[in-house]
Amino acid sequence: MDNPASQFIIYTTELGDTRIDVRMEEETVWLSQKQMAELYQKDVRTVNEHIQNIYSEEELLPEATIRNFRIVQQEGKRQVSRDIDHYNLDMILSVGYRIKSSIATRFRQWATERLREYIIKGKINVFV
Repeated sequence: MDNPASQFIIYTTELGDTRIDVRMEEETVWLSQKQMAELYQKDVRTVNEHIQNIYSEEELLPEATIRNFRIVQQEGKRQVSRDIDHYNLDMILSVGYRIKSSIATRFRQWATERLREYIIKGKINVFV
């Protein structure tokens, strides 16, 4: 599902070695498993394992945390449009708490501050 009302904010690590375009819609942020893997500097399989555990333990429910977005990406020499599952801030933070790294901690702090700005000001003007 592609929504022109989506806003994108940019998350960049302090060292500048990771930059992720974060989709903001419906008062939350959305990341794919691939983006979470980049964010936490872990393998996609690790992120997927944490997500499956979160669902199996009923910490979060799939219907409350997954949204499908159409993404256009380069695959070889072709541009391909794919529907990709994205996960909301609740899942992003839950995965981050399970990873327990300094990178995960910094992202949680950053995301909380951006969300606070959004709630207070109604929009985000600053790209980090």
